[in-house]
Amino acid sequence: MSGAGKKVADVAFKASKSIDWNGMAKMIVSEEASREFATLRRAFDEVNTTLQTKFSQEPEPIDWEYYRKGIGSRLVDMYKEAYESVEVPKYVDKVTPEYKPKFDSLLVELKEAEQKSLKESERLEKEIAEVRELKEKFSTMTADEYFAKHPELKQKFDDEIRNDYWGY
Repeated sequence: MSGAGKKVADVAFKASKSIDWNGMAKMIVSEEASREFATLRRAFDEVNTTLQTKFSQEPEPIDWEYYRKGIGSRLVDMYKEAYESVEVPKYVDKVTPEYKPKFDSLLVELKEAEQKSLKESERLEKEIAEVRELKEKFSTMTADEYFAKHPELKQKFDDEIRNDYWGY
């Protein structure tokens, strides 16, 4: 097996170990997304299995002596010479260097978006809790209690009264 093929198979194997499939599956909310995720996982597993089986094995060496006995040494020597003259070019990865910076910048953007999303989720959770609390207390709440929670509204109303602005 060539070094590049073995390297690809090793990287794919390591990648499959580091993917938290169960963690990602827990984040899926819709049925359609679950189906797409299952398809993605199946495709990944198929590709990974193919890489592990096809590219992780060295080809069996040819037993030239066996063929010399049955065919004749002149023809076998000709095939052996032709076989040994074949050079398989090494794979030179020209794509990864081109896309690696783009991928890395997308990862940075992803992390920033994740942090922003978590902060927004936290803010929304607090707002939901406040609205639920307000909903429960609304029927018995006094204006002073409401203004204690929202001093900016109290200030606005006080300014309007002080300036004799009654909204008309």
